[in-house]
Amino acid sequence: MALPALAVSPASGQLTGQGMDGFYRDGRRVLSRCELLVAGEEPLAVQGRLTGTARARFVGTIRATGERGPDPELHVERLRSADGTERITFHSSAARPVRLPVEIRLGTDLAKLGSVAAGLPGPALRAVVHGSGLRWSGPGVHAVVTATPRPADMLASAGLLRWDLHLPPGARHTIELRAGLEHDKAGPGGAPDNHRGPATARIPGPRTGPAVPRPRGDRPPRPWSAARLECDDHRAETLMAGSLDDLHGLVMRDPAAPADLYVAGGFPWRCGLAPVEALWAARMLLPLGTRLAAGTLRALARTQQAAPGPDFGRIPGPLRDAGPHAPPSCTGVEATLLFPAVLAEARRWGLPERETERLLPAAERCLRWLRRVTEPPGGGPGGYVPDPAPGGPYRCETQAHAHRAALLGADLLDAFGAPGAAELRDRADDLRTRFRRDFWLEDGAGGRPAALLTADGRPVPHLASTTAALLDTGLLSGGVLAPGLLDAAQIGQLARLLGNPAMDSGWGLRGLGAKESGYNPFGHRSGAVRVHETAIVATGLAAAGHERTADSLTRGVLDAAESFGYRLPEMYAGEQRTADGAPVPHPAACRPAAVAAASAVHILVALAGLRPDVPAGTVSVRPPGTAPLGALQLTGLSVAEEPFAVRISRLGMGVVETAADGLQLGR
Repeated sequence: MALPALAVSPASGQLTGQGMDGFYRDGRRVLSRCELLVAGEEPLAVQGRLTGTARARFVGTIRATGERGPDPELHVERLRSADGTERITFHSSAARPVRLPVEIRLGTDLAKLGSVAAGLPGPALRAVVHGSGLRWSGPGVHAVVTATPRPADMLASAGLLRWDLHLPPGARHTIELRAGLEHDKAGPGGAPDNHRGPATARIPGPRTGPAVPRPRGDRPPRPWSAARLECDDHRAETLMAGSLDDLHGLVMRDPAAPADLYVAGGFPWRCGLAPVEALWAARMLLPLGTRLAAGTLRALARTQQAAPGPDFGRIPGPLRDAGPHAPPSCTGVEATLLFPAVLAEARRWGLPERETERLLPAAERCLRWLRRVTEPPGGGPGGYVPDPAPGGPYRCETQAHAHRAALLGADLLDAFGAPGAAELRDRADDLRTRFRRDFWLEDGAGGRPAALLTADGRPVPHLASTTAALLDTGLLSGGVLAPGLLDAAQIGQLARLLGNPAMDSGWGLRGLGAKESGYNPFGHRSGAVRVHETAIVATGLAAAGHERTADSLTRGVLDAAESFGYRLPEMYAGEQRTADGAPVPHPAACRPAAVAAASAVHILVALAGLRPDVPAGTVSVRPPGTAPLGALQLTGLSVAEEPFAVRISRLGMGVVETAADGLQLGR
């Protein structure tokens, strides 16, 4: 994957036209079929693997007439790049010349990615000979495949290219294919794949604006530092490197300002700017620099509602299913509340003051929206933020996002002398008092937080992973953690509940407790493990001093990552872990997924316990004393836009090895 280009195939490397197989570019399937035959037979596939997020290698052996014994004398290597290039190299170890009749069968439907992912591909198109390859045409768009060297024979009606290769002893021969899109001069027809129009309204599609076409070879740079982890548990090193590689494959440019970079949500459902996923990924990668956060915030600021009215200051976002106990939630509400918090935290990590000041007006508009939706008559009881409708419901995670936005937003306003900070802090204090009264449900087992309040104020008591937001606080001045909506005793009780096998599957945190009504281990909001929420709970509990529960969740995610080849999906089944088991994939999960990859980085970097406050010139290091993965060293981090390195011993002691000049170690 190197968005907006990607390739999907089975481990054999053969593109058969089935399922998601194909080369894709700009949300369109350029090639759905690319089958290699030698002397009328498929090579015997012996290996297929990713060599990087944007590259794959496939190896197969070929049986030839006259071979003696079981050892193959001929093999073929296919090196495939996401941009539509494939190099097919035939190797001969035979002691005699070998003749190889080679055929490549090609085809496409030029279908949109969303349609293919939803199981609604288009009809196969008829090809015509075009230069040294073939061409297929659809409304306003054409797929072209060129071959080097030129085929000896081309049969357009069957999509067939043929060569008659002669390999001397020990020789090799390479055929190169290049697949690409051509648009009519008027531009591509219809709405882009990641912008649902009337013709595709029934197809589950992303939720974002169009992608910027990327010229071949123009991969955006990584908008983060070259971070590296060395750890006693070497799996952590592999997970860190692989997750950053996956994130690089998801990096995209903003159409309105190509210098601004963000990460797409994930393949196949969100191959464009998904506001909430982009903000969470940028926030979790702040220890690797602030460039991604700045680009993401600027891109979202351009989408913000600027017209006067009830939605002024709100960032648009679609509805999202919330499971069996609640109506869909609105990702736009979450993105609007995340925006000022991410900006404030980016400033603490070293976002330059000029960049912060440039984004401050957009953050102020978000905070104005927050104040408006919590005021009577439209605001919820107790100043709660409704989600999604003006009349509720009032979700616990939405109140946690609002509380953090108010506190960190006030800190931001104070830093630049803007009005409104005192009012935001007063609202946060009032929200905290009311939340501990209205949302905490006492029972004989110690109590639990309600998942939400209904429109008429009734609490819904099921235990879900959305309570992760109650453990996610944030940084205030001086590297101090902002107070949360729960007090210390309530956090302790929540830690016990989340560490119980009903919630901790052994591979991570279930979306809904196994003993709750409506539990489904494959329910993406009713029982499946979501990596993002597991990471938030693990890091939040560690910061609150509940290290053993945090360690269990951290190790569970690492064990799951090993089963998934260190490319974590956004979610997987919440079945209970057994001694000989493995986590079960969710069929609708994005993989790679931006938030899952960023969460893996977040949960590993959090083991250093970094709390920077660059404007105050300090950084504190508070690693968990349990050192769940043993000794570790993080190099190539970025604090104050300068390299930062820290080493953690097996006893949980931290030592800063590299830091910016003038940065002092805080308490």
